[in-house]
This record gives sequence, structure tokens and C-alpha cells, in this order.
Amino acid sequence: MKLTPGKLAGMKAVSDSRGVIAAAAMDQRGSLQKALAKEKGVPDVPESMLEDFKSIVTEVLTQYASAILLDPEYGLPAAKRRSKKSGLLLAYEQTGYDNNRPGRIPDLLNHWSVRRLKEAGADCIKVLIYYSPFDSKEINDEKHAFVERIGDECRGQDIPYFLEFVGYDPQSGDEKGLEYAKRKPESVIRSMAEFTKDNYGIDVMKAEVPINMKFVEGVRSNAGKGSAYTRKEAMELFRKSAAVATKPFIYLSAGVSNEEFAETLELAAESGVKFNGVLCGRATWAAGIPVFAKQGEKAFVEWMKTEGVKNVQNVNEKLKAATPWYEVYGAELKAALA
Repeated sequence: MKLTPGKLAGMKAVSDSRGVIAAAAMDQRGSLQKALAKEKGVPDVPESMLEDFKSIVTEVLTQYASAILLDPEYGLPAAKRRSKKSGLLLAYEQTGYDNNRPGRIPDLLNHWSVRRLKEAGADCIKVLIYYSPFDSKEINDEKHAFVERIGDECRGQDIPYFLEFVGYDPQSGDEKGLEYAKRKPESVIRSMAEFTKDNYGIDVMKAEVPINMKFVEGVRSNAGKGSAYTRKEAMELFRKSAAVATKPFIYLSAGVSNEEFAETLELAAESGVKFNGVLCGRATWAAGIPVFAKQGEKAFVEWMKTEGVKNVQNVNEKLKAATPWYEVYGAELKAALA
């Protein structure tokens, strides 16, 4: 596999000195708006509040992160406040999904294109889709075509393409419950096997971990509501999911606590998988939402500089086990980067 000059430059821009992607995520929109409104006890909050929240998070976290993921709707002011040593990923998808039909069908932002995102300063493009190998062939074929189109657009603009695929239960089951936890490994493994294919043009898979830590026997994060796998089985599932990947992959934090995500990365390290970093969002800043909403910006800045920094450093410590993304491409690329 070879990387074109533009894709290579973009990958280097969002990686640390080791070639590991130690990125922070702050592209939440609808969910962030609802969380802020809930904490303030109001039906809605102005867009300026989202912009201010994102700007504070970005300014603090990018001192410790190799890159920041933002959205072009509310995140461009924040992008200007990031550390000069931190790269920029911009989200291309609309927040949420189409509720008027089954399948959680994604859509792209109406007034943006890969060209426009690149012109706005993006080093890499990120797209999120909800995807389940258990869904119908018709729904998944539509999503496959959607992912392929973006891959072609990114090839045309010579910019790296990060695809985030988040699993769900097509039967509307409890995705946080024990029964889905038992099916999650197959969902993650089959999804990674699909999107690692060359026809999609994906440069980095932003993947879920293949297990739910709340249902791993004998770990600190176990919620006490049963177990779907032993610790040994969980490590084997990490290895099975990594084995299908022919492209670099990083783990997403999926809204879990900082403690749980850190323990997840410890288990990934113990299993010996060669993951290439993280894109970690709510595990670093979500606990500060009540501070921002109730105590104001000044208090939130202080919270981010203490608790937020502690959170990101906790994740970074676990990334010592991550491997450089360029190793996936072999000795030729490694020599070119030396």
C-alpha cells in the first residue's frame, strides 16, 4: 500500500512524534446542545454557547493531543484556538441520522464538501455512520455506496479519510445491555472486515472496541449486571478484531467514563493488539458540562486545566502501548518518514 503526498501530509499532521494518533474529539453537536440545555434547565441554548464550550476544550486539550476533531458548524472558531502543534480533523456528516425510515441512514452537511473542509483548514476528513452487519442487505448496500462516494471525494482532494462506524441493534434492543454485549464482538469484527477493503478508500478506521467493559468478568469497570465474557475471552476478541484490519485503526471512547476508557486501553495493550491510537471525546471533557452550564466559562477553564488535563494525560499514558500507523504500510513508508 502507498500513501499519496497529500494523504501522507495529513496523517503526519494529526499524529504525535511516534506516529500514534493521540487525538481529542469535540465534534458533538445535537447531544452537546441537549446536555448543556439540561444542565441549565432550559429548553435550548444558543449556538454561541456551543462555540464557547468547544473553544475552551480545544484550547486546553490540544496542548496534550496530537489533533482535535471538530465540526464545521460550531467548531471553526475553536479550530483557530488550537495549539500550533495539533492537527485538525473536520466532521463531514450531519449530526444524528434519518428518523423517518429504518436503518439509521446518514447524511452529509448540506453546505460542505471535502474541498470546502480542506479549504477551511482540515488535515483529515472524518465521517460517522451507524452500521450493523445484522441489518438488511438493502440498507447496508446503501451505506456501502455512501462510504465509497466519500472515499472517492477524499481521493480527489488527496486528503486522509477517517471512517467512524458505530454499531447498533436493528431490532431496537438495548445497546447498553447484556444481550447486545454478547453480539457486539461479531458486529465490530464484521464491520472492521468490511471497511478495511480498498474500494472504500478509508485511510483510518475509527472503531469501537469489540467488547463492553461493563460485562467483562473481573474488571474494575464491570457494572455488576452479569458477564458476557471472561477477561481471557475479552482479550481474544481484541485480537480477533485487530486481525481482520489491513488499514490503521484507532479506538473511539464511545461516551464511557475516563476510568473505563483507560481500563479498556489497558486490556487492549494486554491483549497485544497493534492499535494506532485513539480519538477520545467525552471521556476527557463530558464531566465538565455541569461546571460550564452552572458556574460559567471561568470555572470551566479551571476545571479543564485540572480535571480535563488529568483525563487526557490518563489516556495518553495508556497510548504507550499503541503502535505507529505507518507500520501498517511497511518498511518503505517507515524509511520515508525517518
